[in-house]
Amino acid sequence: MKTLILIRHAKSSGKDETLPDRERPLNKRGKSDAPLMGQILFEKKIIPDLVLSSSAKRAKKTAESIFFDVYGFMESQVHLTDDLYFTGVPFHLRIINTFLESKNTVVLVGHNPDFSNLVDFLAEESVQEMPTSGIYCLDFDVSSWSEVKRHSGKIRFFEYPKKYKVS
Repeated sequence: MKTLILIRHAKSSGKDETLPDRERPLNKRGKSDAPLMGQILFEKKIIPDLVLSSSAKRAKKTAESIFFDVYGFMESQVHLTDDLYFTGVPFHLRIINTFLESKNTVVLVGHNPDFSNLVDFLAEESVQEMPTSGIYCLDFDVSSWSEVKRHSGKIRFFEYPKKYKVS
């Protein structure tokens, strides 16, 4: 059994139009939503063997809020990569298919529309679009990540901040 957790970055700020897209920071809501979702993930007893995050500032800060602040991970336990920055489903699938067999639970922190499209590609059933800070957990009844393919995943849960906030 292999488990893939996909986390869309928390809400970012678009106020400073002079900033390149990769440099957009989290806004106030994003700074509160990311730790909330980290706590929910932690309470579900999800302990990742590998955490990969897009190198974009908003994804990196989301990963830090969840895995440094909530989980207590060290900086060396969260790996940043440009490979999760708007590279598309085929490229993401190639990354997934190359994970080491010793990694049973892997977390990816990245962006839409890529992550919503990836969940839709991997899951057996249709899915909702991922809101910011949204988390999809997919289980694959395989022994090797190389066996992960279209519609081979079962959704264990879908979590997002608005489920936990009172209007």
